[in-house]
Amino acid sequence: MTARHLDAPVIGLDLGGTKIAAALVGADGTVLARHTLPTPATRGAGAVLDALAEAARAVWAPGTTAIGVAAAGVIDPVTGTVTSATDTIRGWGGTALAAGLANRTGSPVACDNDVRAAAATELDGPDDDGTLLYAAVGTGVGGAVAASGRMLHGAAGIAGHLGHLPSPEADGLPCTCGATGHLEAIAAGPAITARYTRLSGEGADRLQTVAERAAHGDPHATAAITLGARATGRALGGLANALGPHRVVVAGGVPRIGPLYREALDAAFAAELMPPLRTLRPVPPRGGADAAVLGAAALPGTLPLHRPHTTGAPS
Repeated sequence: MTARHLDAPVIGLDLGGTKIAAALVGADGTVLARHTLPTPATRGAGAVLDALAEAARAVWAPGTTAIGVAAAGVIDPVTGTVTSATDTIRGWGGTALAAGLANRTGSPVACDNDVRAAAATELDGPDDDGTLLYAAVGTGVGGAVAASGRMLHGAAGIAGHLGHLPSPEADGLPCTCGATGHLEAIAAGPAITARYTRLSGEGADRLQTVAERAAHGDPHATAAITLGARATGRALGGLANALGPHRVVVAGGVPRIGPLYREALDAAFAAELMPPLRTLRPVPPRGGADAAVLGAAALPGTLPLHRPHTTGAPS
């Protein structure tokens, strides 16, 4: 779709399993206002749409032209629907996201997957002709792929869901999608924490606790972290051979736990590469904490707009 020029403020909404972040973003990319509120993830899709509308109203200003939503789940921007989702947000799969929010706010809405929206901020504008491979490793494992400077959406918006690649390290482990043996089941933060508990017989309240124990020499913590890192590195290395990316970005909370993780991931990634890619290495994201809301605010400029009182047909 041809990009449209937006010369007025746009609202960007970042919907995650625990919170909604809203920002009013000016035409020059400046964040003019912010608001956050908890995601009512256990109360159903209607309550989540209501909360998104509340967040949008909190940052709305006269002249606001549209709303962009970066949301968890498999999002099809053309139909504006959540085509698939885990139960992190109850009843989220099948939700008419764009039409539901447009009807609640009276504003046109564009939507996309949250990781894909954040990844778009890594592109160097419309003249970027490179290929980008982007992974986000946190509570889950998400991703995005861009070719010739354009994000790939694929059938039903599913392109880039790297967490659901088969992973030998996860053999037999249940995945959040209902299958078994997927990367997310061994590489996401909760999966690494659960692996530590299986190895050690001791509980850990969060991944950071496992990282702290690894730093103090706990062999089970070290093993759990490095296995998750190696699984991610191997998967990304194989994808690099298939896609030939110019840049590989690894984002999310898990890579920030320390050098033990990054070094294991980088080594596993490098070991998979074919000779023409031998100098390629994953890098951290350039964007900061605002990447998702800024990516969301950019969506109305590039994706179909769904207007109020429709059944989801874009304009």
